[in-house]
Formats: sequence, C-alpha cells, structure tokens
Amino acid sequence: MAGTLIIALAPEGRFTLEWVHSVEKEGWREEWQLTEEGLSNTRAAVKGSGAGMEPGEGGHWEGRWWVWQPKGQPIQRLVLAASGATGSGWRLCGADCVTLGSTGGEPILIEPCGQDGDHPAG
Repeated sequence: MAGTLIIALAPEGRFTLEWVHSVEKEGWREEWQLTEEGLSNTRAAVKGSGAGMEPGEGGHWEGRWWVWQPKGQPIQRLVLAASGATGSGWRLCGADCVTLGSTGGEPILIEPCGQDGDHPAG
C-alpha cells in the first residue's frame, strides 16, 4: 500500500473538505457523508461568487457564505487534482485534519476502505 494514507473519519463517517478557489481566491467547503451507497456530498458552501463559484440550486446566504445542499448521487471515489499551482491544498477534516495536495503530484483519491480495512479494488 505504498503511497496510501488512511484517515479516520468523524463519527458516522462524516468529513469536511475545504480549499481556496484557484482563480477567485475565495474559500470553498463541502461536507461529505460515507453511506452504504458511497460518498455523498451533503452540504456545500462558497465564500462569495465568481468564475466557477456560483452557489448551487437553493443557495442561501449564511454569514459570509453561500450555502446549499447538492443534489447529486453518491459517488464511489472522489478525485482531487494535485497541480501544486494553486498556492494551497485541500484541508480534509474527519476525526483529525490533514492538508492534501499542496504540492504537485498524482491525483488524490478519496474512497472508503473495504470492510476489512483494505483499500478497495479498482
């Protein structure tokens, strides 16, 4: 399992992914839930709007953030491109927080482990 990082999630399989938009330089936040169907994006928020940062359907203003509930289906794998050109990476917070992809490299895959803790096939 060379190159594999295993991250413990918060109770009930929840985690938050935060980053700074590469063009608008504003914050973006997504809340995720691990379900039997896969990874489900349960809430998203952007700090402002602009190129590629339009709030989703039903977006409303909360404090300094546009917040909405994404309507997509659960996914099996979340892929984060790691160009190293954005000036920062992603901050993933589950039981603890870790920064991912702050330097260029291979894409980062976020996916559930198998039932026995092994990395899933495929």
